[in-house]
Amino acid sequence: MRTIRIRTFTLLCFFFIQLVPWIFFVTAHFMETKTLSFAKKQPQDEVLQRHLTDITHLIETNPDKWRDPNWQNQLHTQLQQANIEVAILSASDQEIYRSNPEHQRTLSSTERFSVIENGQLLGKVVIYLPKSNTVQTISVFIGVLLAFIIIGVAMRRFLLRPLERMSLAARQIAAGDWDVKLPWSGITEISEVRDGFEVMVKGLQQSFQKQMELEEERRFVIAAVAHDLRTPLFALRGYLDGLEQGIVQSPEKIAKYLAVCKEKSAQLDRLVEDLFTFTKMDYLEMKLHHKKIDFKHLIQKSIDSLSPLARQKHISISNHAEDDCFISGDMHLLERSINNLLDNAVRHTSSYGEIVVQCYIDRDQVKFTIRDTGPGFSPEELQRAFEPLYRGETSRNRSTGGSGLGLTISQRIIRRHGGELAAGNHSEGGALLTGWLPVNGPN
Repeated sequence: MRTIRIRTFTLLCFFFIQLVPWIFFVTAHFMETKTLSFAKKQPQDEVLQRHLTDITHLIETNPDKWRDPNWQNQLHTQLQQANIEVAILSASDQEIYRSNPEHQRTLSSTERFSVIENGQLLGKVVIYLPKSNTVQTISVFIGVLLAFIIIGVAMRRFLLRPLERMSLAARQIAAGDWDVKLPWSGITEISEVRDGFEVMVKGLQQSFQKQMELEEERRFVIAAVAHDLRTPLFALRGYLDGLEQGIVQSPEKIAKYLAVCKEKSAQLDRLVEDLFTFTKMDYLEMKLHHKKIDFKHLIQKSIDSLSPLARQKHISISNHAEDDCFISGDMHLLERSINNLLDNAVRHTSSYGEIVVQCYIDRDQVKFTIRDTGPGFSPEELQRAFEPLYRGETSRNRSTGGSGLGLTISQRIIRRHGGELAAGNHSEGGALLTGWLPVNGPN
């Protein structure tokens, strides 16, 4: 809807204050004079005074003719020319002559004098002078008053009421009521404030919603971590109690118990490390230490670190990264991200399987893919693959040895570097993780 600037509104109000009284004045002038002309051929006071002198002289010098119709006609003619009316009364206040009996000169000014001859009162004369500017003055005053009333109503509607409603809306929002209706105003500045207020409300609402989601996620993480820590701790305590109580005696049994304890402690260490990294990436401002990185060399380091686990399952890992895949980023975090992706691939690839890593330069981006020959992602897993602590197993067992945070951490590390990571399935079977990173780091 169209709006006007407040300075334009002010100018219109000023113009309106000037216009309305002028309209009232012209209307009153026209109703009194039956003309819109304001021209004057000579000063009005001089003409009026001359006519008044002539009429007064005519009345004073002819008291014996006051009742003579011919003399009255002569007086009436002069009175019409001067726009003056006269009433002549006898000494006993009886009316002898009135120039216009039907017209009431309530707003006219009057002059009164008595006619005395030889010490004897002959009569009294009342002269009704032409109407002054009283009507025009009153009309101007009424016009000014009406203009201020109209402007006051307009200011109330377009200025004060929207501001009052916005103040009320602010209090409602402070009380937690997001369903507020902001008022419309025809003033541009107030309309802009309203739009800004709406943006602020939406931002606060989104922030509040995000906070609620983070709080819900925090509760879920705490519950999941408690569950994930309890299982290996319970197993570790059971095996240690067995060793302490001497339940096992043979060296083979003791070695087996110790191996299980070592495995559970390593599992706990990996879970704690994943949780620590996840917390830093999600809730803390983690500063990136940028340096030039050979991405092909980084991938090879990750492959080498996972080679022992891959050899146990007879899985081959091949690196088809192109040369000169250099990027700017944090070496430690990016290596952690690739390690998580390869570890996930190794754990979900069956024995004698294969993992293929590719990397190439595409304009100002380094793109990479990690494909395995495992079962791939189910439709539900594709939607929730990067959710914290989601592993796709309804029983939440640890048969695959994962914490449920590997893919989440990897995606957030890559996003912190200005890139993206997505999960999918290869057309020939198996999971396919596709990602890209900007060559020059995040903007």
